[in-house]
Amino acid sequence: LSRTAPKVIYSSVMSERSKPAHITKDDVLDDLGFSRAEAAALKVKATVVEAILAEIDRRGLTQRQLVGLLDEYQPNVSNLMNGRIGKVSIERLLYYAARLGLKSRIEMRPSAKTKAATKSLSSARERAVA
Repeated sequence: LSRTAPKVIYSSVMSERSKPAHITKDDVLDDLGFSRAEAAALKVKATVVEAILAEIDRRGLTQRQLVGLLDEYQPNVSNLMNGRIGKVSIERLLYYAARLGLKSRIEMRPSAKTKAATKSLSSARERAVA
């Protein structure tokens, strides 16, 4: 038996499909048209849900157990388990996290752009004073 490498043939249609339609430069949420505040809220929600689902997995909890533990209706527990959290507030997610015994902490810090702008502004002020 002779082993030869398979030939790969790319048609012009195939190569067009393999090119990216859009390249994200910074944050995909910015590219989707979300404001900074909306993007930040979505990121916080995603982080909290990720922690909640990890804890649920770690403890092997069922939806039935979660209904009692989270003091929530079954359809809402199902939505949580399936990541459908669009209409769930950050406060509600933090309540779920607390009911699961998770501690929360929110950290605020300047973005890299803000730091660079502040540094540039302070440098300009120093040059103006000197």
